[in-house]
Amino acid sequence: MAEQALDRITRQLEAAQEEKQRAAQGMAGKGGQGELQAAASTSAAPRLSDAVRTGMAVGNINISSGGERFAIGGGDGEGDGSAPMDTTADPLLLELERRTKARQLMVSTDDSEVKRLLREYEEPICLWGEGPADRRDRLRDIMSRRGVSEISNRPVEAEDAEQEDEVWYHEGSSELQQTRAWVARESLPRARDRLKRARIRLAQPEPEKVQQRHAMQAKLKTFDDYCSQVGDTRPLSYCSFSPDGQMLATASWSGLCKLWSVPACKPLKTLRGHTERAGAVEWHPQACLTQEKSAVNLASCSSDGSVHLWSLESDTPIDSLKGHAQRVARVAFHPSGRLLATTCYDHSWRLWDVSRKVELLHQEGHSRAVYGVGFHPDGSLVGTTGLDALARVWDLRTGKNILVLQGHVKQVLSIDFSPNGYHVITGSDDHSVRLWDLRSQRCLYTLPAHNNLVSQVKYERQNGDFFVTSSYDTSAKIWTAPGCAPLRTLRGNDAKVMAVDISPANTHEGKTYIATASYDRTFKLFTSD
Repeated sequence: MAEQALDRITRQLEAAQEEKQRAAQGMAGKGGQGELQAAASTSAAPRLSDAVRTGMAVGNINISSGGERFAIGGGDGEGDGSAPMDTTADPLLLELERRTKARQLMVSTDDSEVKRLLREYEEPICLWGEGPADRRDRLRDIMSRRGVSEISNRPVEAEDAEQEDEVWYHEGSSELQQTRAWVARESLPRARDRLKRARIRLAQPEPEKVQQRHAMQAKLKTFDDYCSQVGDTRPLSYCSFSPDGQMLATASWSGLCKLWSVPACKPLKTLRGHTERAGAVEWHPQACLTQEKSAVNLASCSSDGSVHLWSLESDTPIDSLKGHAQRVARVAFHPSGRLLATTCYDHSWRLWDVSRKVELLHQEGHSRAVYGVGFHPDGSLVGTTGLDALARVWDLRTGKNILVLQGHVKQVLSIDFSPNGYHVITGSDDHSVRLWDLRSQRCLYTLPAHNNLVSQVKYERQNGDFFVTSSYDTSAKIWTAPGCAPLRTLRGNDAKVMAVDISPANTHEGKTYIATASYDRTFKLFTSD
């Protein structure tokens, strides 16, 4: 029906056009141009009106009586060629135009940038139950109603771009300069000794090395639960063997640190000083060997930001390192015992002079909280891990960040250097363990080691022939090094394993112990049959 009506209208229009032309030819000799146009319009008007009326009758042509015009585009009338929004128009049309403009707005996918723009508009940065996508939609709606913020659209000036790429440094103290020179001198003899041991091992006949390796691996495959002890009334967060292997220190969420005999697992001393959860406790490298009992033998940290130093003669701290305002996650002694490193949730780590109780270095570099820390066996390097999924290696002699270990997809919680001096292992919340080579500056192996977060990684301290990992999947595992082949899974904990450690070699008549600290409030010793 509609097609027939359109054909009829087309024919009528063509007939009207022919009539107009004939009328113009007939009046060409009777009047001027003005009379010709008037006659043409007069003769054509009735037929044109009939055609339009026919189209209107069948519903194919609609003509507004008032001739209103509406701006449907998203223009604001300022240079984009579109008419401004008519404030007297229908509210539905206004809303349609606003939504059209909102769809055309470009909004950052970076959630932190979205929150910054919301602050500029003096709007809440987060609503209850709102996710990043919902927050972007809300920002887009606000920008369409109130206009694009001038600050968010401000072009980045060349000077600002240069400042973003600029490398800047803090001016260090004279004490730090002297410490860096001392570290350089101290690390050289250690490096010479390490290389000498490496040459001796390299000169060994290959059959002899293979035999020793097979004997060690066969022994590790027989490791089993030797002793289990309730360590505290709250979950244990850390464990560490003394340098002579005769004691084990544990830290607990109750704030207490305790010393236990090995292998009897009998309580020897309770260290009281922390009022919040204790995160770690570490031994001085010469504790129980050449260090006096009245001197600093242990260091511990807590979630309240406190770092305490302990002797073996008192159950209260002999001193404290003050300066942290947020949670301190880990502590670690320099191989010399003179320096102590602490990692903090304020995105930084610090280096302290233990003898003078002075902060030497406050180092930033991670974009999120710094968690794990470990020293190179020579004492020249230190590694830190952060919740930004990165591990960084720093040169203490120059202060430079010489290497970024990038590969984990979630927060990195632990790092340890091999006694060979060029291998590093890291454990992450992505359930994996990675082995890195400092010489080639690349990842050698990525191990899908556990089914849950990897809480700690530790090398065997004499030759680095194996390492252990602990995880929130309630297990600890033994791996060969550097081949990274699994040797043994240590089970027995009823909850997540928070930490793991290996006793020093040549103690307990050649017997090696592995200790685990668990969320189930117990610590366990594993050894070979």
